[in-house]
Amino acid sequence: MRAIRVASAALLGISALALSAPAAVASGGGNITPFGFSVLPSTIAAGGQVTLQLNRDGGCRGAATVTSGVFDTVTIRPGQSSATAMVDWDAKPGAMYQVTFACDGASGSTDLTIAGGRPVNPTPVPLNPYRGVHAGEGGSIAGFDVKEIGMGAALIVGSVGAAYHFSRRRTGEDGA
Repeated sequence: MRAIRVASAALLGISALALSAPAAVASGGGNITPFGFSVLPSTIAAGGQVTLQLNRDGGCRGAATVTSGVFDTVTIRPGQSSATAMVDWDAKPGAMYQVTFACDGASGSTDLTIAGGRPVNPTPVPLNPYRGVHAGEGGSIAGFDVKEIGMGAALIVGSVGAAYHFSRRRTGEDGA
C-alpha cells in the first residue's frame, strides 16, 4: 500500500514538472499584449517593403503606432488591420532591429532581420547531387527571464511538497 502512494506522489511530481516546462519556454519574454501582431516578412533586404499586421480581435480598438529604428513611424488607423513600411536603404545587412507595436496603452515587440550579410564561405561550393542540402541551425531560446524561472521553480517545489504531504498523510485504514 505504501509503494502505491510513493509511486503516485512521484508520478504527480513528474507530471507537474512536465506540464510546467512548455509554458515557461513558450512565453514571449514579457511580450504579452491583448492584441496579436507580426511583421511580414521577418527577414528582408535593405530598401524592401514590410507588412505590419495587427490582430484587433484581442483588444486594440484605437490607432496603433508601429516604431522601429529601421523605418519611419507608421500608424495603423482604427478599423484597419495592416499597413506597410519601407525599410531604410542604409539598414545594416545581417542586423536585427526591434519593431514595437503600441495600442491602447499596451505594447509589444518583435524582431526584423536585414538580409544580405557577407557569406561565411566566399568561395563557391560545387554541387553534389548525392548529398542533401545543408539547412539552417534551427531555433534557440532567447535570454532567461528571472520571473518565469522563479514561478516555474515555485510550481515545481509546490507540487513536490504537495505530493510528499499526501504520501505521508495517514488514513484511518493504516491503524495509527
